Amino acid sequence: MQITLTVNGAAREVDIDPRTTLLDVMRHHLDLTGSKKGCDHGQCGACTMLVNGRRINGCLSLAVMHDGDEITTIEGLGDPGNLSPLQAAFVRNDGYQCGYCTPGQIMSAKGMYDEFNKGWPSHVSDDLTAEPNFTTAEIKERMSGNLCRCSAYPGICKAIEESAEEEGLTKRKAAE
Repeated sequence: MQITLTVNGAAREVDIDPRTTLLDVMRHHLDLTGSKKGCDHGQCGACTMLVNGRRINGCLSLAVMHDGDEITTIEGLGDPGNLSPLQAAFVRNDGYQCGYCTPGQIMSAKGMYDEFNKGWPSHVSDDLTAEPNFTTAEIKERMSGNLCRCSAYPGICKAIEESAEEEGLTKRKAAE
């Protein structure tokens, strides 16, 4: 089946089996190997990418469902010589150890900033009708779908807090 995906700003046509996941298209058809296959069950978040600005687990989504969609992978944020503010904050704050989960963590954080900007509450939001506070508890809750087997969570949270405004968080309230 022929589909067209806009990946990191470029239209890409691929001919795939309709049962192929979005993650496998990125890794095996487009050679974008930044998104990782961790559990292949949507439980670890290593395959997190943005589709039309919203974070999804690429391992749980069939590529044919995204014909014509805008997909952003870790490769679309920056490169080794020109890191995005969030990527640079991960490096500064040791927000990684083995690095396997790092692309998914970063992509999830990018999606999370947009959720805050839209005022979406989480399970730990005190008031479901008020703008959420950008607190450590909120960050931890919103990032809970991304696991780090090395337990680099303190550095991950610090990197997310440190780079929020540079990455476009506009409705930031004081962190706790």
